[in-house]
Amino acid sequence: MEKIHVYFMPGLAASSTIFERIHLPNDQFETHMLEWFVPREKEPLKEYAQKMSEQVKQKNVILVGVSFGGILVQEMKQFLHPKKVIIISSVKSNKEFPRRMKIAKTTKAYKLIPMSLLENIENLTKYAFGDYIKQRVKLYEKFLSIRDKTYLTWAVEQVILWNRTEVDKEIVHIQGSDDEVFPVKNIRDYIPVKGGTHIMILNKYKWLNENLPKIMLDN
Repeated sequence: MEKIHVYFMPGLAASSTIFERIHLPNDQFETHMLEWFVPREKEPLKEYAQKMSEQVKQKNVILVGVSFGGILVQEMKQFLHPKKVIIISSVKSNKEFPRRMKIAKTTKAYKLIPMSLLENIENLTKYAFGDYIKQRVKLYEKFLSIRDKTYLTWAVEQVILWNRTEVDKEIVHIQGSDDEVFPVKNIRDYIPVKGGTHIMILNKYKWLNENLPKIMLDN
């Protein structure tokens, strides 16, 4: 049987190491990891998606995107005509955004985020109190690969200003019931993961390993 090629796209600023616990059956799937690159300043998301699509070398692939990566793979769909697009911990249109993100768009509050903080995450450890916060910072140190200010400013703006209003019915959407970034109360037509948070790619990997192959093979 010919293997299905699956391309994974991580979330905002994250590296593909976030998928290190995801394992698909080797006899059915061949996995490939996509990585963020620094865009041109003010580069339209569509152009960026076209460039990312050039890294996909096969036809009839499955695209899997997490969070902002989920938004990007939906934009890549028009250039690749993939077999399937699966988004995890993400949204299918800007109508599924939480209220605070809609407010950020209207008020342009997102422009006030100090990107320099994210550029040097090690500095955050100085202000981290308690073991839980320190563990989260260590997690970010490990999984955040891009700390370039141009990229971070661009990426936050692309999420907030994403202009898709119509949901593509072909998109397969997996969402955690406790996602704090994109709460399920704003989302329709998704596969629920009980207790899943926005980082469930890391801590609900057993559910994903068990269910992703079935979802990918389902026609």
